[in-house]
Amino acid sequence: MSEKVLMKGNEALAEAAIQAGCRHYFGYPITPQTEVAAYMAKRMPKIGGTFLQAESEIADINMVYGVASTGYRVMTSSSSPGISLKSEGLSYMAGADLPALVVNVQRGGPGLGGIQPSQSDYFQATKGGGHGDYHMIVLAPSSVQEMADLTIKGFDLADKYRMTSMILADGTIGQMMEPVSITAPEKKEYDKSWTVTGTKMQRKHNIINSLFLDPDELERSNFARYEKYAKIEAEEAMAENYLMDDAEICVVAFGIAARVAKNAITEARRQGIKVGLVRPITLWPFPVNDLKAAAEKCHTFLSVELSMGQMIYDIRMATDCRRPVELCNRAGGIIPSPEEVYAKIIDIAKKGGNL
Repeated sequence: MSEKVLMKGNEALAEAAIQAGCRHYFGYPITPQTEVAAYMAKRMPKIGGTFLQAESEIADINMVYGVASTGYRVMTSSSSPGISLKSEGLSYMAGADLPALVVNVQRGGPGLGGIQPSQSDYFQATKGGGHGDYHMIVLAPSSVQEMADLTIKGFDLADKYRMTSMILADGTIGQMMEPVSITAPEKKEYDKSWTVTGTKMQRKHNIINSLFLDPDELERSNFARYEKYAKIEAEEAMAENYLMDDAEICVVAFGIAARVAKNAITEARRQGIKVGLVRPITLWPFPVNDLKAAAEKCHTFLSVELSMGQMIYDIRMATDCRRPVELCNRAGGIIPSPEEVYAKIIDIAKKGGNL
């Protein structure tokens, strides 16, 4: 599908997964991601794939674990409360070093919250997602096209590093419609010698497991995994820099908040305020180098979020707390307006002597 077609973000993501070679999907309906499951239910049987609506989110993540152990590309999707139910399975997959793609189209919380868009699962996604020492690669699309592109990227990164990738979208990006072009990517070869696909009496048995009763062995496993994480942090961080060349104020935002922020930045620029945007595309690994570079010339950072300010901590860490970080946020499913972000930029500019 190389020509542009009008699609919802959730549907574009599902089609991109198919184009990326995913033939196994396990899920459970929950707003605002149900279109992913509905799309897979229609498409998978037609292409010889597997679609299964599990009896629960706990069941579906364990089905993902099983398919991932064979080396085939597999995906599940849910929204915030459903991801919480999957968290034990996500930790098991991390402990077994299994590649898969997990999609979270976030809704407001905590608890059942509401069905409106949110970014309040940031901590959950970037600090692990379940128990133990581990990370997932976390990709944050801000358009329908990126829902597709980052899905393909997510599968590749999962296979490259033998770990779970997560698409962390918000309900707005999942539900909105935009023109999108989805092309089957060039097939890449990855090491699959670790999979459990039958030995054919030609190799030793592979074991997929996250249980280490010997503490020394578990420690070695954790240290080795964090060596891999260090490589990912050095090589895979991605961000968009928008009008940052001469910026004195740096806005940091991802997903739908970044699109809102761009409108506010455009208006502030018309008023002569030197403000730009760093948009993290990978939330883990966080684009530390982009923020460090911004701290060399910007006197203040502004985090724009659909949460209570969870990303502020990563901005402070990335900049070694050298610059103040202010917050423009809405919560509970409300999106900040461009006017609200613009007003906050004006306030920062006045305090910084830029007006």
